[in-house]
Amino acid sequence: MISPEIVEEIKYRCDIEEIISGYVPLKRAGSNLNGRCPFHSERTPSFTVFPATRSFYCFGCGAGGDVVTFIMKRENLDYVSALELLAARVGVEIPRDTRTYEEERGVKRERVLAMNREAAKFFHKSLYDKTVGSSALKYLTDRGLSGSVIKHFGLGFAPDGFGALTDHLTKLGYTAEEMSAAFLCGISQKTGRPYDYFRNRVIFPIIDVTGNVVAFGGRVMDDSTPKYLNTSDTPAFKKSRNLFALNYAKSKCADRLILCEGYMDVIALHAHGFENAVATLGTAITPDQARIMAKYTKQVIISYDADEAGQRAANKAMKLLGEVGLDVRVLRINGAKDPDEFLKKNGSTAHERFKLLLDNSRAQFEFKLDGVLSRHDVNIVDERIKAASELCRIISEVYSEAERDVYIGVVSEKLSIPRDSLKNDVKRMMRKNDREQKKEEFKGIVNKTAGFGDRVNPDMMKSTGAVNAEENILGILLLFPENLADIKRGKLDLSEDDFFSDFGKRVFSESLMRCDDTGKFDMTLLNEVFNTDEMGRITSMVIRRRQLTENGGELLRDMISRLREETKRRRSEGDELSQIADILASQRSKLKKNQ
Repeated sequence: MISPEIVEEIKYRCDIEEIISGYVPLKRAGSNLNGRCPFHSERTPSFTVFPATRSFYCFGCGAGGDVVTFIMKRENLDYVSALELLAARVGVEIPRDTRTYEEERGVKRERVLAMNREAAKFFHKSLYDKTVGSSALKYLTDRGLSGSVIKHFGLGFAPDGFGALTDHLTKLGYTAEEMSAAFLCGISQKTGRPYDYFRNRVIFPIIDVTGNVVAFGGRVMDDSTPKYLNTSDTPAFKKSRNLFALNYAKSKCADRLILCEGYMDVIALHAHGFENAVATLGTAITPDQARIMAKYTKQVIISYDADEAGQRAANKAMKLLGEVGLDVRVLRINGAKDPDEFLKKNGSTAHERFKLLLDNSRAQFEFKLDGVLSRHDVNIVDERIKAASELCRIISEVYSEAERDVYIGVVSEKLSIPRDSLKNDVKRMMRKNDREQKKEEFKGIVNKTAGFGDRVNPDMMKSTGAVNAEENILGILLLFPENLADIKRGKLDLSEDDFFSDFGKRVFSESLMRCDDTGKFDMTLLNEVFNTDEMGRITSMVIRRRQLTENGGELLRDMISRLREETKRRRSEGDELSQIADILASQRSKLKKNQ
């Protein structure tokens, strides 16, 4: 494992403000920095970076930790992989025993990436193999793709055999376990042998922004199902956090980005000079993907299919993209179902005609307005009332008062309804929205206080008093690790047995183990044994105690006393319940004997 000295050097060289601002815009707020959280959707920034302590915390979703925790959570990496990424960034070499390292880590990201690279080469070579790939190559050229476009995107073909790829990777030294972890093979339940996951499909490599092949999409060349087969989440890939062709689009989309539904639409657009096109990976857009787009562009033009499913997907995309502060527009394509078909139909004038469509794309309110008006005949009184109600609800969800006022004017004109009437309806709906949001927030606070749904520390439900006391204790210990040193030296009486929850015991024992007798302690090392959600909880314990200017000795002793009393009471109640259960069991046994 990586030594604490190397970890400390990596963290010292990594400016947390610089690292995090590469993912989310930050604004100075006194000595700290604020921004919209990159881990959940929000309108009001609740994400804070604390440069003084080189940490971050979101007061909305509870994510927190240091720069290593951030990279682990944001890039979906384990502890060592996150350190490797940061080390490469700041030029720190990580020495290690390769054999021991591989044995400790098992199937990890770097092995999956290496396998994917070899698989991509194999698929691409198979496409140009006349024996197995001629039909696939013809399929792609018939779709209008030139040889240069095929090579640019690294397109390939998975041969129609059960072991073509697995045999190839086995010869290169990869195991069935590794191939299965990378989602390149399945394991037969009957024979236990591996078989190719992708078979007789055109292959689209998914490449991340750093140039790594992280996954694959496979498309059939006929009408068989499923039409697309995509890599599931692996140690190197999380579907919800990647976009197809972003590796090319990232440097071409500062002003606007085109969001498509499929690989072929994106490839066709790139081939016609629109290199700012990307697509989601076989699923509806996710909040993570919306936040990624916000990192690279100011405006997103949604170019989804014109069918009902495409329009529903567009509505969801507009909501998520709007929540991260992007200017969202929607493309209307007349005479074609998608960009690929439109470009083919227009031949030599395709680029100019599609650019005109982009320039005339509609704002999201116009798109929704057209949708409502198409569903209701506003010449009929009841239908006009329904249309007005739908549009007022849409306007009530708009954050900007100026925007709301403009939209109310448009609807007033379209429906011949007085502005004031519509404005009153919008305000009423806004008040209703606020009440519902506050109700949900209050429900969340109550549940959190009572410990309901607490996945990090499920023991909270058993005794909120004991868990709150131990979290206060742990916060003081982590904020002032000299107290941990006093425990080690026997100057402060506190042990693992004093803690009520299993999570509290773990945090205490792991912190104590990583603190030396002088009180030197680096919370970064806890990333090695705690996941990112647990690190968020640990960070919150420290933040709640940051107002303390001294080492909290008196408060600490008071909390230790309170924890012991609460733990003793809960254990006593547990003993009583156990005794009652034994008595009831004994009585049931006697009744059975007498029957």
